[in-house]
Amino acid sequence: MKQWHDKILGNASDTYGDDPVPYDIDGGLDGSGVLDVARQMKLRVKNWAYAFHLTNETKYADRVFLELQVSTEHLCNLLTPQTAAGNTSTSFGADDGTRWNPVHFLDLAEFSATFAIGYDWLYDHWTDEQRDQIMWSMINLGLNFGDACYSGASSASGYSWWTGSGGTPITGNWNCVINGGLTMAALAIVDRDPTGVAQRVIDAAVPNAKQNCFMAPYADGTWSEASADYWYFGTTGGAEMVSALVTSYGDDRGLSTVNPGWEQTSLFHMYGTGMTSKFNYGDTGPNKYSSTANGLFLWATMFNQPRYALYQRDQFDTSEPWSMFWYDPATSGTWWDGLALDNHFNNDGVNWGTGRSTWADNNGVYWAMKSGRLTGHQTHGDLDLGDFVLDAAGQRWFGELGSGQYLSPGYFSTGEGQDSQRWLYYRKRTEGQNTILIDSQNQLVSAQTTSNFGTTGTDQGLAPSLNVSTDDTAFYTADISSGYNNTVKRGIRFLNGRRQVLIQDDIAGLPSGTNFQWRAHTNASVTVNEATATLALGGQTLLASIIGGPSGAAFSTAEPTPTASDPAAPSPTGEQKPGNEPNPGVTVLVVETTGNGEDFSLQILLNPQWEGFSSFVTPSSVPIDNWSTTSHN
Repeated sequence: MKQWHDKILGNASDTYGDDPVPYDIDGGLDGSGVLDVARQMKLRVKNWAYAFHLTNETKYADRVFLELQVSTEHLCNLLTPQTAAGNTSTSFGADDGTRWNPVHFLDLAEFSATFAIGYDWLYDHWTDEQRDQIMWSMINLGLNFGDACYSGASSASGYSWWTGSGGTPITGNWNCVINGGLTMAALAIVDRDPTGVAQRVIDAAVPNAKQNCFMAPYADGTWSEASADYWYFGTTGGAEMVSALVTSYGDDRGLSTVNPGWEQTSLFHMYGTGMTSKFNYGDTGPNKYSSTANGLFLWATMFNQPRYALYQRDQFDTSEPWSMFWYDPATSGTWWDGLALDNHFNNDGVNWGTGRSTWADNNGVYWAMKSGRLTGHQTHGDLDLGDFVLDAAGQRWFGELGSGQYLSPGYFSTGEGQDSQRWLYYRKRTEGQNTILIDSQNQLVSAQTTSNFGTTGTDQGLAPSLNVSTDDTAFYTADISSGYNNTVKRGIRFLNGRRQVLIQDDIAGLPSGTNFQWRAHTNASVTVNEATATLALGGQTLLASIIGGPSGAAFSTAEPTPTASDPAAPSPTGEQKPGNEPNPGVTVLVVETTGNGEDFSLQILLNPQWEGFSSFVTPSSVPIDNWSTTSHN
């Protein structure tokens, strides 16, 4: 905790002399708005308010007020223009009561949370005039808009969709972040609010979050937005809301227990984090400074699951004030003790399996593969049935490209039909995933898949070292035929005591003349020699070998760009931006063949070149339908 504390104080000191955050609009107010502005302010206010209490230096409290400063003549305004934009003449938003940008309601919610923290944490330091200024900003720029959304007022019709009032629950990060921010602001001022809006927001936010935000994880804990990133945003907003209610009322009004999947979603995060990075399918991007996994500290206490806290305290994103409040320093033990190496998250929405060789050594092996539904994830998924990632020897050998440019035209096309503009972008198309491409066509959005999973059930134990027998294994298979209108079954498994990995595709009756491609994206340098590919990355080497397949099957490489036969991506206009960004440093490893009406099984063996190890095995051919934990012994 002292390390976290020192880092927080360092961050507070480093930013103390910075100008207030300017009102930089990203892609128009209805694009990404001023969300990054609000989140940057929120992080600053947390650090400075914390630093004030731990150092008793009033300069930090005064710096918070400078960031939040309101005009005493216009209490509905957020900031005087000169202060808000770093003492320039640039205005901090429109002077019409919409400065917190309700059109992109996430912005308004994060500003509300920012002001709630500044008001509440420094309440005893503020004068009555300062309290009133901050309170009226929250009422006029935040809570009144939230109240209109909850009540269904016609004035909010353009931006109240996040409430789920249209009949479809909004089970994702928007509802969590917005309900969390509005609840924090309302709780901060409910005892002084002369308008009654704060109490109305509290009364409406809790049931709304129960129906929407806290239903976001499937029963197995997988986050329903088909993206590891949105887990961060959603669970952070949920944790802030729960913590604010608990510290105000003594309980969270039943939020955390309304869906059993909420307790399991910490495991989704843990299993979805490999040796090097996340299983980054769907709209997943770089780690965000504004949202962390520190909610695990809170859930560890609420669900009596100390392994959540033990896991998170070793991560890179812990040095911020939530950790200091939510972490119980009496927690002891080792988070991996008794934790199974493998897991199958078997909900139909995002069905995926994962296996690893150890929890305690990032030089081990990790794989994950997915199937499930392609749509219904709030437009954050890819056409990626059979997609996989692989870590070994401290490197990610095959990874995902993640999100595209959010401001591209049609990127969030509603409906997600087969002809959606979203599927015109390489990173969202089937060819941009680590899976099978047939005749250069996208997978069918209507696909319904089935899967199978097996494991020898090994768990880590207390010690960081782990030795397993040569027949210790885990596997995941999926029938993804309905994504192709052709029989396609895919499997991944460990071999040889979790030192080798086999990927197999069983293809039945591929029509004559049909083009088939096995594709996988890598940052490694690739050298191919017919049935062998040598990948070099970070001083390590991985050999990929075709050990079974159609006659003449060989490796080749391709650029991670759309093919000449792809339909053109939409042309941007106005604030929009092009969506097919370059993918520098990425090579696509390809196995290509042409169908002749006969069945075939393509088997690719992946052998990390372990130091001092040469006892690699070549498995016998086993149809995917016959895979078991002993089928390859």
